[in-house]
Amino acid sequence: MRPSLSQLKNTLTGILSENVVLVEAYRELTLEVPMAQLSATMQCLRDNPDLSFDALIDVAGVDYEEFTGRDPDALRFAVVYHLLSTRHNWRLRVRAFVENEEEPAAPSMAPLWPSADWMERECFDMFGIAFDGHPDLRRILTDYGFTGYPFRKDFPLSGHIEMRYDPEQKQVVYEPVTIEPRDNVPRIVREPHYGDSTPMPLPPSEPKV
Repeated sequence: MRPSLSQLKNTLTGILSENVVLVEAYRELTLEVPMAQLSATMQCLRDNPDLSFDALIDVAGVDYEEFTGRDPDALRFAVVYHLLSTRHNWRLRVRAFVENEEEPAAPSMAPLWPSADWMERECFDMFGIAFDGHPDLRRILTDYGFTGYPFRKDFPLSGHIEMRYDPEQKQVVYEPVTIEPRDNVPRIVREPHYGDSTPMPLPPSEPKV
């Protein structure tokens, strides 16, 4: 572990409660926090002078429905935050799992970091995760009449509806999608022994004249 990463881990362990979990992988730290303690933990990460995570770089949703090796009873959705401390030159990933799969929600971080505004709107638009306390939570990438959440694993590749301009009605209309479901994975044809570690012998060269 790098000295700075070890120092960050020791500092987090000394400041935060026992209910949070630190996971180290790929020379990065992930702080796993229960959703009920997320707001208080994030405020501490920002305001504690020994941590000073003054910048929120990214907010993302994760759908673990088809995650390899996942426990079927495990929570499906999580919200992931990427923080930066410009004072200490530290980076930290924070992950909190959403407890209600039917109505996923998390507290908004916009009051702590204004940069969370549009990123939480994108997470809401793509995953359907609501952020309590957000100043203006609405779709940001899809149309306001869009149905569903495109980044969920159960969302069809062809979508649910089609949008087109109707010249007779002189307006945009929404209709059920007419594209037939199909497998878009191409069939790949390779030569025998493709990818083997042992190189194939070269064909004999023609005799020189």
